[in-house]
Amino acid sequence: MADTAGGAPAEAPEESHHSRKQGLLALAVGSVGVVFGDIGTSPLYSMREALSHSRHGPSDSAVMGVVSLIFWALIIVVTIKYVIFVMRADNKGEGGTLALMALAQRALGHRSTTIFMLGVCGAALFYGDGLITPAVSVLSAVELLKNAPSVGHLFTLPVILVSAAAILVGLFLVQSRGTANVGRFFGPVMVVWFLVLGGLGVYHIVEAPRVLMALNPYYGLHMLAANGLLGFVILGSVFLAVTGAEALYADMGHFGRTPIRLAWLVLALPCLTLQYFGQGAMVLAHPEAAKDPFFAIIPHVAYWPVLILTIVATVIASQAVITGAYSMTQQAVQLGLLPRIDIRRTSETVAGQIFVPSVNRMLMIGVLVLLVLFQTSDNMASAYGIAVTGTMVITVLLEFIVARRFWKWSLAGTLAFVAPLLFIDLSFLGANLVKVLDGGWFPLSFGAALVLIMWTWTRGAQILTDKTRRDSVPLLDLSEILRSRATLRVPGTAIFLTSDPETAPVALMHNLKHNKVLHEKNIVLTIETAETPRVGDDNRIRIEPVNDDFKKIFVSYGFMESPNLPKALGLCRRLGLKFDIMATSFFLGRRSVVPSAQSGMPLWQDRLFIFLMKNAANPTDFYKIPPGRVVELGAQVTV
Repeated sequence: MADTAGGAPAEAPEESHHSRKQGLLALAVGSVGVVFGDIGTSPLYSMREALSHSRHGPSDSAVMGVVSLIFWALIIVVTIKYVIFVMRADNKGEGGTLALMALAQRALGHRSTTIFMLGVCGAALFYGDGLITPAVSVLSAVELLKNAPSVGHLFTLPVILVSAAAILVGLFLVQSRGTANVGRFFGPVMVVWFLVLGGLGVYHIVEAPRVLMALNPYYGLHMLAANGLLGFVILGSVFLAVTGAEALYADMGHFGRTPIRLAWLVLALPCLTLQYFGQGAMVLAHPEAAKDPFFAIIPHVAYWPVLILTIVATVIASQAVITGAYSMTQQAVQLGLLPRIDIRRTSETVAGQIFVPSVNRMLMIGVLVLLVLFQTSDNMASAYGIAVTGTMVITVLLEFIVARRFWKWSLAGTLAFVAPLLFIDLSFLGANLVKVLDGGWFPLSFGAALVLIMWTWTRGAQILTDKTRRDSVPLLDLSEILRSRATLRVPGTAIFLTSDPETAPVALMHNLKHNKVLHEKNIVLTIETAETPRVGDDNRIRIEPVNDDFKKIFVSYGFMESPNLPKALGLCRRLGLKFDIMATSFFLGRRSVVPSAQSGMPLWQDRLFIFLMKNAANPTDFYKIPPGRVVELGAQVTV
């Protein structure tokens, strides 16, 4: 008896510890498939691009310099900056530019226009990255077929472009099916990919072990100094080796900080390091391999298996960025940066698996336009770095606010850590700005267009709210007026949606004016977006009684959640407010906006705002309201 009683407690912790280890390992493997796809396919082109800009060609000093720069970029930019520093700044477990913006706003205690604009610019540049990553990754992989034994002569430029376009179109067409089933294979495939990268690297390091001397940062610094202004161009190409680092932070909410750190330090970083050193060793031994170092290190016998794995890996890398664009869109809509957009869930159990048809179409068209404009991955690589470096600079600036105000670091300590990282990011940004005319204009133009759209929507919505508030009656005043007048009452509950709970909703005023009735129960409902990713059910609903006729209900959602009003209103029973959803009418005010020269925005911006309003998702669908319970009352408004 004593042995049995004493044995049970001892066994449970061991079993629990084993389960935790298994769960951590599964998350780490999953993160390899989703988080590291972009940075894991960088060896296809980064070494080639950097060496192509060297003044003296693939000389020993150039090769050693490029390998050294790539290695220290992986250590400083990815490991120290993102894995150690930036990933500490999680917003209730979520990461990414908009999550960091919300955290910085909360740290300051008020809404800062500067921080808001930094977040908007970061989000816009992320979309630019989402366009370029699928195009350059898939095109780089297909271009390997040019050198394929026996069939290489068949892959002319038109054939390569059509093949890449077919793969990319197929990728976008299957997005609506969701990634639940496909995602199970992402992790294991990318684990194999990284192991192959590391193995190929070791195979060639043995051939020229002197390449290991590039661990000394002197070689990288000496190369930059020796090449003068051209060193900036080389630095911009070296940066291609760390594109995708932002995904470590952006996808933190899907896997958690520890699994991502584990996957990077144990698998991704060692294998990438070995791969780049292996490419360097190959070029040292065979300078002609500088034209395509990745292709050169593949043994002839393993060519086709590695090529097939490469194409699969690039598709997975593209999938990760596309999924990130969906998540970014959901955050932007909830934070009020974009109009309501149709967002569909593709999984009943995983909240992060969503599909956004309009964003999917935009990305697919944009990627195909990129293929036509740039045609080769060499040309496209010039456009690649600017979007990522811009996002990284913004991340460091927002991180400074969080470290100073949220973590309460001293000013000296914050500057001592942030200033060197900012200097490095600005150096990379400057190096990539040199390539603006060669293709960098594309992500900058695309980002500027998105910033304009977000700013127009935010500004227009604020102008519309202010005008509505000026023309409206305060809710308290209306309730006093209704007390002194005998208004016809009808049974049931009326819910009026409004963004300003202090004034009488437009739909309520029109109902009184034209229908001349008032329901027995009237609820003025306002949906709020919290500065946290999710809101628990205990904090979802807040009820404020006004009088016997009216009650205010505030429904809070996190910026990573999709609203579902009927489900949220079901929580009102806990707070003593009971009503039958099928005996409830939802009144929505539909405003027809007319442009005006005196709106506070230029006329062309008024028209852009009106276009965005007309193309916004129907609120009935967006808030999951039963269509048969909705009454829409329109009004014409001048902005």
